[in-house]
Amino acid sequence: MKSTILRHAPSYRLVLCCVALIGLAGLIGLTGVLLGTIGSPAIAQASPAASKPEQTTATDAAPRKAPKGAKRDGFYEPDPIDWNDHSGYQQIFDGVSLKSWVFDPSVWHVEDGAIVGESTKEKPVSNSYISFHGFEAKDFDLKLEIKVVNGGGSGIQYRSQTGIPWRRAPADKQPNLEWMMTGPQADFWSPAFPIASEWTGQFYSENTPLGIIAWRGQVVQSSPGANPQLVGNIGDRTALGGYVKVNDWNQYLIMARGGTFIHILNGQLMAVYVDDDPNSSNNKTGMIGIEIEGSPSKVLVRNIWIKKLN
Repeated sequence: MKSTILRHAPSYRLVLCCVALIGLAGLIGLTGVLLGTIGSPAIAQASPAASKPEQTTATDAAPRKAPKGAKRDGFYEPDPIDWNDHSGYQQIFDGVSLKSWVFDPSVWHVEDGAIVGESTKEKPVSNSYISFHGFEAKDFDLKLEIKVVNGGGSGIQYRSQTGIPWRRAPADKQPNLEWMMTGPQADFWSPAFPIASEWTGQFYSENTPLGIIAWRGQVVQSSPGANPQLVGNIGDRTALGGYVKVNDWNQYLIMARGGTFIHILNGQLMAVYVDDDPNSSNNKTGMIGIEIEGSPSKVLVRNIWIKKLN
């Protein structure tokens, strides 16, 4: 074996020389490329990737504010809502006048910065509504404060209409239909009225055959031609009543998005309804309003703000 290697030694030396020369040439070429890339602007401009600016999004350009929610396992809880933040909202009641509102003057008036409706034993009111005619809305966030004293109940109308015949009155005894409203309602009743107190927070369709659709504590969905279905529970209906303040101001947040309706009272989710019927009376643009029902009763609503989304 050793003699064979010695006999072919010149050939091996030639191969090794060639390999060395090729390696040296490659190293020189690579060094030239690197030096040219660093020092030659012409080569840098020839590369499309080098000349293309870095793409940024609006979110990248304007980073979010530091989160306020609690930090857990490297993530943050959502920021808590600021009830007094009215960015993007419009105030539809200034606390002084009832401009753009239509109502029965024997029932509704302004008192201490609030819209007030009163029904007494001497002058009982079965149903009466005050409606805002400044504009209509379909998708929105609506924030307000409400309380009911002396019993009875109320409700916040939205996506609602006036002038529609009242189903609970005979044709020859119709009330003034400009003071009546038809459409979705976020119910609110005095906790002192036990029979109806569980209605507070529910989704009710006023003056239609639908009636109560999503009771307090429920998530309900409906489709064209089918009965509403209970798809989930928020909590016990009676226990949720503990979030309702008696003879005090309650913060009501109503959110409408397409066919989805969300009722939140004092920060607690009360009812969710999803109406997938595009022809439903619930899925129409309409007015905001307030109801008074029952005697005796006194309804007070203030700080009414709406953020229209379309």
